Amino acid sequence: MTEIEHVVRDVTESAEQIRGGVPVTAGRFDFRFADQRWEWSDEVAAMHGYAKGEAHPTTELLLSHKHPDDREYVATLISDAVTNSQAFCSRHRIIDVSGAAHEVIVVADTLIENDAIVGTTGFYIDLTEIIDQERKEALDEALPDLHEARAAIEQAKGVLRYVYRISPDQAFGVLRWRSQETNTKLRDLAAQIMADLNTLPGPAAHTQTQFDHLLLTAHLRITPGPEQ
Repeated sequence: MTEIEHVVRDVTESAEQIRGGVPVTAGRFDFRFADQRWEWSDEVAAMHGYAKGEAHPTTELLLSHKHPDDREYVATLISDAVTNSQAFCSRHRIIDVSGAAHEVIVVADTLIENDAIVGTTGFYIDLTEIIDQERKEALDEALPDLHEARAAIEQAKGVLRYVYRISPDQAFGVLRWRSQETNTKLRDLAAQIMADLNTLPGPAAHTQTQFDHLLLTAHLRITPGPEQ
């Protein structure tokens, strides 16, 4: 069982314990970045109101089913996933073909083939039947590990970028290499690197002085965007 499948199981079990076995529907999806090709299971199709084989998922179709208040947010997440080769994770509402609203969370990880990130894969989880404060508290207990893991990985990437003067993709490649070489979970390796960072000596005085200058003058070098 993968990490994502463990998270899905934990969320499902937590929710069912709260509401005495109220079913939680979960279905798998894959999204490949190169051609923006989606695949969804029959369960995810049903969440959107389609019978098996009735509709083929596309980015346009999926966005058309997002709640109007969530559509731009999800579109940005999908765009960021493609641009940055990262997982598509979200919590939003979808509107099925009959007009009924569903609150869903998307729990996903990167899809890796031949040591390259080619997309994102994971689960849609429909929590419509258990939308109350107790369920929200259960989710808050079940999902932090996923967010904390991502935060640790991003922080470790930032350290590697600064120390080695490499790109974000190269920094992630270094982390993944060490993870594979040592048979260690990527999130555990990243967390340990961040913990070990405190054992290193602080930056030289001139380095800190130079950074102080950058910090205090950064706003002067920002090019205003069209909306500003």
